[in-house]
Amino acid sequence: MDSDRVMVAMGYHGDAFHGSQVQPGIRTVEGALMRALERLGWWRDSCLEMSSRTDAGVSVRMNLARIDLPTEVAGPIEQTNLLRAVNDNLPIGMVVWAARGIPVETRIRHSTSRHYLFRTEIMHDWPYEADAKVFAEACALFEGEHDFTNMCRLEEGKDPVRTVDECVPWLAPDGRVIGISVRSQAFLWNQVRRMASAISGTVSGRNTLDDIQSALDNPEDPVDLGRSPSDGLVLWSIENDHSSGITDGSLPDTSWFSQPPSDTREHTRWLALARLEMATLLEREWMKRLR
Repeated sequence: MDSDRVMVAMGYHGDAFHGSQVQPGIRTVEGALMRALERLGWWRDSCLEMSSRTDAGVSVRMNLARIDLPTEVAGPIEQTNLLRAVNDNLPIGMVVWAARGIPVETRIRHSTSRHYLFRTEIMHDWPYEADAKVFAEACALFEGEHDFTNMCRLEEGKDPVRTVDECVPWLAPDGRVIGISVRSQAFLWNQVRRMASAISGTVSGRNTLDDIQSALDNPEDPVDLGRSPSDGLVLWSIENDHSSGITDGSLPDTSWFSQPPSDTREHTRWLALARLEMATLLEREWMKRLR
């Protein structure tokens, strides 16, 4: 490491934490990382900054954090030793899998792109055979600049206008629709989960393409097209000016994903398997990068 300021890539299972931001008396991602740094003797006030905030239940394959290491540590430590030291002090369900020195003036929250995946197959009204054409048309409606007031939980003072760089179907190798793949520089609170619900609704009959278009074109008229459950959402990757080469941006192999059953009662039981598959997907990603 040639810098006191280090950027780490981390992942975590959403069901293991009550969100990412530190909260008193509650297990959070930021809190777990703080305690790891304290145990190592590396903690200093304001030495930690997270790139993206995630809600309870949302899993993450790649989030970024900035850590300012003590000078006597930053100089001699190598990436492998840093990862081992931090991971030895993190709880089960969380892992740091890459690290590199970055310029001291870097602000980790200034990302150029965030990439989310949502497995819409977990939706309770997901049809056995989803219309891929309609699904793709629904995805395309969200691309570009829009006022997402009707597609988020808008926080006070937040600008509801966002630009979605990509919103496309996430497909299995056999062409089956698994979910959505969405990229943007920045998202609003619950934005991807509400987008996923609206897109899924077009193939289940819960809403139409016109309903989505109207919700985007008329933000002053409140409309609720639903909010998908958090356990289908994964923050797949984050890019900034110093993240080049950490990941290649490719989508995961999903050839081993099971197909949801047609029966509603069986679908409810299948959800346990789907959650296990999503967790296994993340573990595979982390393990191949730590080897």
